[in-house]
Amino acid sequence: MLSDLQELERGYAVAAYARFPVEFVRGSECCLWDADGNEYLDFLAGIAVLNLGHCHPRVVEAIRDQAGRLTHVSNLFYTEAALRLCERLSDLSLGGKVFLTNSGAEAVEAALKVVRKARPGGDIVVLEDAFHGRTFGALAATPQEDKQADFAPLVPGFRAAAKDPDSLRRAVDDRTAAVMLEPIQGESGIHVLDRQLLEAAREACDATGAALVFDEIQTGMGRTGTLWAYQRSGVVPDAMTCAKALGGGLPVGALVTGPRLADVLRPGDHGSTFAGGPVACSAALVALEVCSQPGLLRDVRALGERLAEGLAQLPGIAAVRGAGLMVGADLTEGSATELVTRALLEQRLVIGTTGPATIRLEPPLVIDQTDVTEALRRLGSVL
Repeated sequence: MLSDLQELERGYAVAAYARFPVEFVRGSECCLWDADGNEYLDFLAGIAVLNLGHCHPRVVEAIRDQAGRLTHVSNLFYTEAALRLCERLSDLSLGGKVFLTNSGAEAVEAALKVVRKARPGGDIVVLEDAFHGRTFGALAATPQEDKQADFAPLVPGFRAAAKDPDSLRRAVDDRTAAVMLEPIQGESGIHVLDRQLLEAAREACDATGAALVFDEIQTGMGRTGTLWAYQRSGVVPDAMTCAKALGGGLPVGALVTGPRLADVLRPGDHGSTFAGGPVACSAALVALEVCSQPGLLRDVRALGERLAEGLAQLPGIAAVRGAGLMVGADLTEGSATELVTRALLEQRLVIGTTGPATIRLEPPLVIDQTDVTEALRRLGSVL
């Protein structure tokens, strides 16, 4: 069966993904099964998407119930699930208003339009090593030559600042529309931004009238041990983007504003055919409820500490970084891709990479101590 799929890919699928030679057919909690019936321990969770694990029963129930009643209507009409999701997102975060999207990149695009309309013509300051997505606006906000070079010219008006408070302050002026940053830079290696840097961004925006936008697409929904990563620092942005885990496995994202930016967009300024669909929003309501439970968040912090400590003790690990269950580890030597492939094929452990020498572990938040111990054992065997 796998060979048949590989043949179909060669003939019909755009070669945009470097796939591993495994076909998954079933998942439950933190486990996956391939087409041959082999069981795997999943410590990647679809790249921080399945925070509640595979096929969480409440998410599945919500999807089935909603799909049996109504799957889609235009955003020209009201649907309860979408507006309830907007209400819950606002109440659990910045207290403003919400624009629902289909993905994280679309949430970033919505954020860019909001801050540009709020200060027409203004530049947007991002940070070195940032990653905000692959659509054209989001790509322009991703100052990485290897990702941008083939697609120039990009959307103008973006400037990259170094990751230190003084450089960031100097980059922001009265012409700046916004500063946009990830509280933890995920795709560049799980780098936690210093609280002083976040505070400098807030101060610079307050001094110049620019907006502060946090990209919480990967850090949100409890991944770092608080529902949103900004809550770890106490630095509150004017808007944030979220996606990935928001839908419990279904594609949904959101731009969430605080009061300052809540009413910038007017009818006709932005839109999306599928965003805010009833099925995805019903799943998201469940995911948001479960991920915001204090007990789960406490467990994430404790399990994250155990995972990081265990990684640091393994041979071949040079450094460990992260927060909660968003953890990166640098290798002393060798290829991260080779290590991840061996872990998958030899130990049936699913992990990922964020660079040539960095692996990442972002398991479902519903794991326990036994799962952490087993993941460390399997990874240690490969190392």
